[in-house]
Amino acid sequence: MKKLLIAITSFALAAPLLLASPAMAQTAQQNKMTTCNKDAGDKKGDERKAFMKECLSNKPAKPATQQDKMKQCNADAAGKKGDERKAFMSSCLKKDKS
Repeated sequence: MKKLLIAITSFALAAPLLLASPAMAQTAQQNKMTTCNKDAGDKKGDERKAFMKECLSNKPAKPATQQDKMKQCNADAAGKKGDERKAFMSSCLKKDKS
């Protein structure tokens, strides 16, 4: 009887951990860390430390300038030509990317 009680109690304590979805596992800070690591790219040493410190701080991101939007949209439009590119660029530049 004692062994059964221990087994039931152990299962009751472990069940929530086993049933938790992977999406619940990552916090906002962990997601931010993942994004910052990806954005850091090939930076090394003090440059990387400074970038990560700035990226992980709670400061809101600077809004993208029109020039920044144009650069990003141009990069995303690679391979498109003519009317397809024109339509894509128009749509891309209208999006709020801040």
